[in-house]
Amino acid sequence: MSPAPAAAVSAATTTETIAGGGERLATIVLFLLLVGATLGITVWANRRTKSATDYYAGGRGFSGLQNGMAIGSDYMSAASFLGIAGMISLFGYDGFLYSIGFLVAWLVALLLVAELLRNSGRFTMADVISYRMRQRPVRTAAAVSTVTVSVFYLLAQMVGAGALIALLLGIQEGETFLGLSADAAKVGGIVIVGLLMTLYVTLGGMKGTTWVQIIKAAVLMGGAALLTVLVLAVYGFDFGALMGDAARSSGQGQAFLEPGLRYGVEVDGDAWATLWSKLDLVSLGIALVLGTAGLPHILIRFYTVPDSKAARTSVNWAIVLIGAFYLMTLVLGFGAAAIVGRDAIMAQNAAGNTAAPQLAQQLGLQLGGGAVGALLLAFIAAAAFAAILSTVAGLTLASSSSLAHDFYANVLRRGQSSEREEVRVARIAAMGIGVVAIILAIFAQGLNVAFLVALAFAIAASANLPSLLLNLFWRRFNTTGAVAGMYGGLIAAVGLVFFSPVVSGKVHPETGESMSLFPAGIDFAWFPLENPGLVSIPAGFLCAVIGTLLSKERDDDRFAEMEVRAVTGGGAH
Repeated sequence: MSPAPAAAVSAATTTETIAGGGERLATIVLFLLLVGATLGITVWANRRTKSATDYYAGGRGFSGLQNGMAIGSDYMSAASFLGIAGMISLFGYDGFLYSIGFLVAWLVALLLVAELLRNSGRFTMADVISYRMRQRPVRTAAAVSTVTVSVFYLLAQMVGAGALIALLLGIQEGETFLGLSADAAKVGGIVIVGLLMTLYVTLGGMKGTTWVQIIKAAVLMGGAALLTVLVLAVYGFDFGALMGDAARSSGQGQAFLEPGLRYGVEVDGDAWATLWSKLDLVSLGIALVLGTAGLPHILIRFYTVPDSKAARTSVNWAIVLIGAFYLMTLVLGFGAAAIVGRDAIMAQNAAGNTAAPQLAQQLGLQLGGGAVGALLLAFIAAAAFAAILSTVAGLTLASSSSLAHDFYANVLRRGQSSEREEVRVARIAAMGIGVVAIILAIFAQGLNVAFLVALAFAIAASANLPSLLLNLFWRRFNTTGAVAGMYGGLIAAVGLVFFSPVVSGKVHPETGESMSLFPAGIDFAWFPLENPGLVSIPAGFLCAVIGTLLSKERDDDRFAEMEVRAVTGGGAH
């Protein structure tokens, strides 16, 4: 089978074909079936959630394989399926750097965090950090950090949902469907996902979220595998031919397959711009590799298994699933570039977030016409929505759990609240987080979702990882150091992002549209890097070390107790 040229079916033709009544109905019905099934699981889990342990940790009853699938599901989010495929389709080699960074990061999580965290804590990251320190300041800082990281990560999922809704309804810029413009459809998608994630967390807790994630992992892996096989079949399983066609269709030629299209760009006559571009690549790599070990929604997953052996098994299974998935994103990204084409991808979504679903519908058109294209799009869109829904539920659960368990129960109530009261507060917090995430995501629609997640990784590595590692391995570490590290890293990361091109001053070189949170024409960016990790991660460690040394607080006995607990798990739960 020989591929049709990327320009053979234009974006307008594709949309027109898929937008037919019957085909459009098929995509909507599949989406509604997915939502109905996941809500059913959530209601079932709600009936089996009786205690705080059930709500926060799923009763610690999941096996290593089950938890590994749930971790993989958490990790293989909209950023992976939509954002990375889109990055590769637009930037080739440089887009694949995200896949490499996300995968390598698991070695840090496996070797330094997983088992020790599972043995040392109970429900949240703050349980570990505050064990040998003053509870209130540490738990307050941990709650602030957890919510901030989770909201950034939530933005990525919900932006992806908005782009996907517009594609499902067959709406492009300048078109309408049932009175909805493309922008209105995207906002509607964001609101729908925000409401659904709130329902999942308030009703199902960790039990419901985990089972939704397990099912989503199977659906997403199946969808990615199907698309991968179809793309390779189009090219006679000749990956070299696929790469060559992708390079030609990209309009960049050989540069598409080489470093420097997005990061490390050589700017003629401007040595400083070239330097900052190269440093941005280093900053991204550091953030991706170190960020996983500080992500709250990943860390709380280690509490859902019965022992440390199961925690290690969870990570091993997660690495297998994630590794296979990221290899497939390479095929999906190059396939979208070759078969859909850069112009068609950017016409639907300038950030490339719809490249994978567009690839699915284009392959369907080539294989069997509009009906097959619609069904294949519906299946892949369902997989993408499964990715979004399960990840946002995990993120919301992590942040609402921290607010309820760390801030409300241990700071405001000083450990005097009942489990029932604590769970009720967690559910209320989930609603508030949902509202905040919806509002912020509406303004972040122009950003690539993989890029947004990279920012969340940088903040997690800056604010959470220094205090977590130093608490586990440095006897001298104390309360002042923990608080200084979390707040220092958080302020550095968020502050640098605010004054970076992510928030203002960056426009698309071809369309002139804003690629920042603020509209084109507003520019107050003075920090040249798009990812702050290169500066903010060392700042977090430095603040933690300086804070520790400035304080005389020290408790060697408590550290010895925690060492035994971290290695053996004795007395943790």
